[in-house]
Amino acid sequence: MYEKLASGTIRKDFPILSRQIYGKPLIYFDNAATTQKPRQVVEAICKYYYEDNANVHRGVHYLSQQATAAFEGVRTQIAAFINARKSCELIFTKGTTESINLVASSLGQMMHEGDEIVISAIEHHANIVPWQMLCEVKKTRLRIIPVLDNGELDMEAYNGLLNKHTRIVAITHVSNTLGTINPVKDMIAAAHEKGIPVLVDGAQGLSHMRVDVQDMDCDFYCFSGHKIYGPMGIGGLYGKEELLNRMPPYQGGGEMIDQVTFEKTTYNELPYKFEAGTPNVADVMGFGAAISYIDHLGLEHIGKWETELLQYATTALKRTGDINIIGEAKSKAGVISFLIKGIHPYDAGTILDHLGIAIRTGTHCTQPIMDRFGIPGTMRASFSFYNTKAEIDELIRGIEQVKKMFR
Repeated sequence: MYEKLASGTIRKDFPILSRQIYGKPLIYFDNAATTQKPRQVVEAICKYYYEDNANVHRGVHYLSQQATAAFEGVRTQIAAFINARKSCELIFTKGTTESINLVASSLGQMMHEGDEIVISAIEHHANIVPWQMLCEVKKTRLRIIPVLDNGELDMEAYNGLLNKHTRIVAITHVSNTLGTINPVKDMIAAAHEKGIPVLVDGAQGLSHMRVDVQDMDCDFYCFSGHKIYGPMGIGGLYGKEELLNRMPPYQGGGEMIDQVTFEKTTYNELPYKFEAGTPNVADVMGFGAAISYIDHLGLEHIGKWETELLQYATTALKRTGDINIIGEAKSKAGVISFLIKGIHPYDAGTILDHLGIAIRTGTHCTQPIMDRFGIPGTMRASFSFYNTKAEIDELIRGIEQVKKMFR
């Protein structure tokens, strides 16, 4: 399978990759923002709407029973993919952002003034703002793990932040801006020694490496379907059963109830206690198809090829000169944030776009990182298994063209 990835033959499953942009073949290096979708995912969504469309959990008729069985089958499939102990530990959400908000809102109801929440300096805004909102309401305190010059977290400082007031640690598995792969297993172990639960933002982790939540021993793991070749608007929250049972519901409505009277409402069992309202059934089907697709390719092969692309691109960028790479941690996923000396990233990105090369420019929803490194933003190239070395060569040629235009 690795040879199939390296040869680029897998690209036939992604029709959008054959598009032309401004008369140039599309080169898509914005995979950290969202990945492209294989035919199999789109077909699974269409199949549901064409053949099985019905509401789940609420009907005795054939279509509802079929839809419910397929929906719960995907829950079991994804729970197995991350090695959850039970399928009820997987809550379907809109994605990583809603998953983090769910935990912050629900677990936050159990916090008090003076409690502390530990996050890192390289978090996505989605793992900063919900905790800040909680701090405003509950008068809790946010503590920040510093980042070193190479993009790695200061682990000595992290250990020093953990204390009797810490109620949760919320850290990213992989930085969407720097590509840094955090030592989450060690960080979780250190927190657990003090009885502190840990939430891991896995938006950028699940698509690049095998995630085993039991081996990692995280208390929560959050992820999005669209980052792993599935649809937008669907994702998941893994949570340990005992913690989820203790937490109050996040939203009220249908499905999350057991009995409702005007005097009192009792709540449903897991996972339904946290799944109020009609779920996004079609995109759950697409998410299941994406997981099947990734499983077929093998994450070990995907990781190997993406690492090769990262190393190839890093070497090529440094060879061009006048390039400043932001974040060179020893352990990195397929993401490079960089600047071209003397050229604003937005200007460079606009020119590359007209060459058919899609990269991300800006702060990448990580403004504190930009403040830490004293920069306005970066250009970010993020790689997938369907990218090729030839595309990286085109990126380098595009960068050289940018330099000539501005000099």
